[in-house]
Amino acid sequence: MEGVRRWWQELAGLVLPAECGGCGRARTVLCPQCRAALSGAVPFRVRPVPEPPGLPAVHAAARYADEVRAALLAHKERGALALARPLGAALAGAVRAGVGEVGWGEGEGHQPTGDLLLVPVPSTRAAVRARGHDPARRIALAAAGELRRAGVSARVAAVLRQRRAVADQSGLDSRQRLDNLVGALTVVPGGARVLCGGPVVLVDDVVTTGASLAEAARAVRAAAAAERAGQGESGRCGEEAKGALCGEGATAGYVGITREDSKQLSGTEERGVDGVSVRPLDDVGGAGDVLCAAVVAASPDSFEINRN
Repeated sequence: MEGVRRWWQELAGLVLPAECGGCGRARTVLCPQCRAALSGAVPFRVRPVPEPPGLPAVHAAARYADEVRAALLAHKERGALALARPLGAALAGAVRAGVGEVGWGEGEGHQPTGDLLLVPVPSTRAAVRARGHDPARRIALAAAGELRRAGVSARVAAVLRQRRAVADQSGLDSRQRLDNLVGALTVVPGGARVLCGGPVVLVDDVVTTGASLAEAARAVRAAAAAERAGQGESGRCGEEAKGALCGEGATAGYVGITREDSKQLSGTEERGVDGVSVRPLDDVGGAGDVLCAAVVAASPDSFEINRN
């Protein structure tokens, strides 16, 4: 019997979490204190300084520091996959804050069109191979599940891919990051039709300079605009799009801003990003529109490991 007990304890040690991803406390995925640091506050709007052109409004669930930083790195670099669910819950909160700010699904002028599509910023293939998983995609899937349980029709559309090699960003400043990433992302063949399944929220685990999210927004907007043009004046996409759905180290400053401030920043004017027209705020909410972006954490500080 003693041998069976020892065997069970060893097996449990393999299956159950050895320590909290945030503080190291034994036998828990994320302890109550670290969970509160991750999801205990109201998600807040952040804006990189300087702000890259074309960056949508970004909401973060927490600040990238201390326990939150430790949990994200444990999931991202050490394969603590059980952390995906609490990280996804935090991301879902940031998504709700973002879509609530633009009024998607609220009032007569913003009726939902299709599913809410969470589009993760992809890691490089080399990073995925080294880590054994794509952290942003895994967290996005967990967030979509949280949103569906809350009554929001949400799906993950992992349609972005790297189309060229980029330099390691850990030693680059904000300007160099923008130059490094411009044109680096593309929508996979057939992905534009997927994007026409509903409005888009770009998601990632961490935002620093905002260069990755700005490049993701450019790629999504270009693909959606081309698809709408190909569909004629109606701009409508076929129902078959739904079938393709699946279930930074530079120092950058961030400022928290209020709902009123964000309205001024978002504005209602059209602006072009690399020749792609961005629709006024009162027009967003249609298939393929980038409503906003959401991340688990944002910080003004640089961080060492960044291979996205």
